[in-house]
Amino acid sequence: MSFTKTHLLCALFAGSALATPVLAQAQATPQADQADAGGTQEIIVTAQRREQSLSEVPVSIQAFGSESLKNLRVTSTEDLPSVAPSLNISRGYQGVPIYTLRGVGFNTINLSATSTVGTYLDEVALAYPFMNSGPVYDLERVEVLKGPQGTLYGRNTTAGLVNFITAKPKDTLQAGLTVEAGNFKTFNSEGFINLPLGESTALRAAFRTEDSWDGWQKSASRDETLGENHRYGGRLTLTTRPVDGMKIELAANGWINKSDALAGQAVGFTPNTDPANGTLFSAFNAAGVADYIATNKNKWDQDHADWAPLSQRGPDIGRGAGISDPLREDDWFIGFRGLLEFEITPDVTFVALTGYNKVKRKATFDWSGAPYEILIQKAEGEARSISQEVRFQGKTGPAQWTIGGYFSNDKVTDNNRTLLGQNANVGAVRGLIFGLGLLNSPFNSPGYTAADVATSFRTYRDTADFDVETKSVFASADWTLTPSLTLTTGIRYTRDTQDYAGCSRDFNGSMQPNVNLFNRAFFYQVYGAFTAPIGVNQCNTFDPATGTFGIVKSKLDEDNVAWRVALGWEVTPDAHLFASVSRGYKSGSTPVNAANISTQNGPARQEKLTSYELGAKVSLANRAVNINLTGFYYDYGDKQLAVYFADPIYTTLLRLDNIPKSRAYGLDGDMSVNIGQHLNVALAATLLKTEIQGYVGIDAAGLTKSYDGATFPLSPKFSGAATVTWDSPINDKLAFRAIVNGRYQSSAKNTLEDDPQLNLKPYGTINASIGVHDVDDKWDLSLWARNLTNEYYWVSAATNANLAVRFPGHSRTWGVTLRTLFK
Repeated sequence: MSFTKTHLLCALFAGSALATPVLAQAQATPQADQADAGGTQEIIVTAQRREQSLSEVPVSIQAFGSESLKNLRVTSTEDLPSVAPSLNISRGYQGVPIYTLRGVGFNTINLSATSTVGTYLDEVALAYPFMNSGPVYDLERVEVLKGPQGTLYGRNTTAGLVNFITAKPKDTLQAGLTVEAGNFKTFNSEGFINLPLGESTALRAAFRTEDSWDGWQKSASRDETLGENHRYGGRLTLTTRPVDGMKIELAANGWINKSDALAGQAVGFTPNTDPANGTLFSAFNAAGVADYIATNKNKWDQDHADWAPLSQRGPDIGRGAGISDPLREDDWFIGFRGLLEFEITPDVTFVALTGYNKVKRKATFDWSGAPYEILIQKAEGEARSISQEVRFQGKTGPAQWTIGGYFSNDKVTDNNRTLLGQNANVGAVRGLIFGLGLLNSPFNSPGYTAADVATSFRTYRDTADFDVETKSVFASADWTLTPSLTLTTGIRYTRDTQDYAGCSRDFNGSMQPNVNLFNRAFFYQVYGAFTAPIGVNQCNTFDPATGTFGIVKSKLDEDNVAWRVALGWEVTPDAHLFASVSRGYKSGSTPVNAANISTQNGPARQEKLTSYELGAKVSLANRAVNINLTGFYYDYGDKQLAVYFADPIYTTLLRLDNIPKSRAYGLDGDMSVNIGQHLNVALAATLLKTEIQGYVGIDAAGLTKSYDGATFPLSPKFSGAATVTWDSPINDKLAFRAIVNGRYQSSAKNTLEDDPQLNLKPYGTINASIGVHDVDDKWDLSLWARNLTNEYYWVSAATNANLAVRFPGHSRTWGVTLRTLFK
């Protein structure tokens, strides 16, 4: 960072080394998350499936209210780390978000991949991270729960969960409209209307649109751009209370995303294709790519990237079909939720929660990182998830309890078509077919010609189908032991099953010559199997056990018992301590890989995390100062991780593996300070140590390597956020508001490798806004900027089997926003 940025971030963080903003909105107090030094508002959350004061919940939790989310411009899930620094959200090279919380994440990029961090919309699980790709709007609050959350919520998670709680219908007529314009030809709008429909029924409708018609990523080699944004979301919620003690709530929501896909920045080579290593495969790099990387790898900035021209990737070439689709997403999501609450007795309530979510994706993206056909993919797939939960909750003697059951079924189809005609691996295989004389060998029974070979291996498909089922029963209770001492106990038994069938396969004859000539000859040499040739569009994934090409099938059938015990002690009304031990699981998973060998598509079994936490929640100066601090230790078993696999042809490819033993520990906390009536300072940080223990795997060069002591991917040792808000009246009608928000994180590895090409550098970003608003908050007008200093950083990096590629964060955006409220 520059001198100016460094000092500005230091100023934001001054006064705290361990803090996280507590900007939650009290449910009963619409203005509760505005700064007020004398305020004594309660912060109400539902982390334990019932309303509780945040200070009394024996869980490490952050909560952000609606006004805070609006003022800080949290309009996307990926904006949350700016206020919750222990949460890291990275985008995989296929555009699927990767969530990491306190260092616990799952570094795969498939549409079908579940996360260690559960995400919920009004308690209904969004089981696949890609379901969160729409805009965020019209929320009551967001709760971020840290640590295993397997006892109360539907899906087991090892890292924690994020619960998005939408604004619900109320019994008053109200509406709001927001419009904003900014650079990159941006125009966004957002609004809601709340309609009472009689004494017991109300309807709320909300929407958000986002359009930027000027791409922010410029090609480094020609006059082209990527980065247009076009996202639209809508929600409709109906609440009715037909009789006393009964509530029925029905909701539908959806989004559409037609934004450009983001491109990368090539910065180097894989060991097998690096010209400096003089390997056979390095001799087949595309002409000019080595000079291109040497010229650009130290010149990349936040505004530039590169990708293959359409004129190159679009046309069909011999046996190889091109991809002529625009580099763009074409995705949609629809979700339905039904809630029934019925008070059986004053002390017992029945709750039924039904969910249906479906996301469909059709996208084309280029992560070559250079103007060559190194790797372009067209992804198509869908995930459909249905869920049903029933529970009884109530109070008996000294206990408030919950008992229930949960069922879900998911069906997922995940397909990718890949184009890689100028990838060094493709050139090497073509060259070896000619060099080894395989055209004149017994393997050429189909009679392929030199022209067939010269255009083979340009494109292929990866296909996978999943059928996933979860069944669980659970019970939890909060016991009042004394007026100041509470005990929380919870347990859940879960059984998960997953049926998988998938493979890599030929596409319209493109893979037939190289598979039937080179692969068959190689497998005959290695395994002694004279395998039958593949036909058009058949699987080319080889099973060494059977000596055949075909579909890879697997079944996971696992069960587990998650549990939690926590002790809470109210030392004084303004000082609470808690200690907890909990265990959570993440269900087994199967990757969707470019699978040369069937073992690449083998499943990883469920992982287990046992968490030990000590926490303190303290309020001072009449609750003008709120401090929360938690120390944690994670004992981690069978961590699921995408790692290198020693491939007999391509040196290394990717697969999932279980890391038998690892651990993580650290401190995080929060401090929110009201200084006078107008100034609020919220500071945040997490100190983290992660460690793989005793694992021996394969490095990028295909060699055996011990990873003992290696840190987890995407897990910086320090991450912090700070927000300073000044809000004061100008006169009896107008007020002035200024907000500065900054986030900083230290360096992090993107894989288990300590590879300078792929590691994430330390970086800090600053967001700011100034504006005026009506003292009754009926309108406000603000000027804002994100990444104010135009910091160059990258949020993820990967290799495409030829080049190392970084994916930069968004350059500076700015605009003006007008919000109005009618009531």
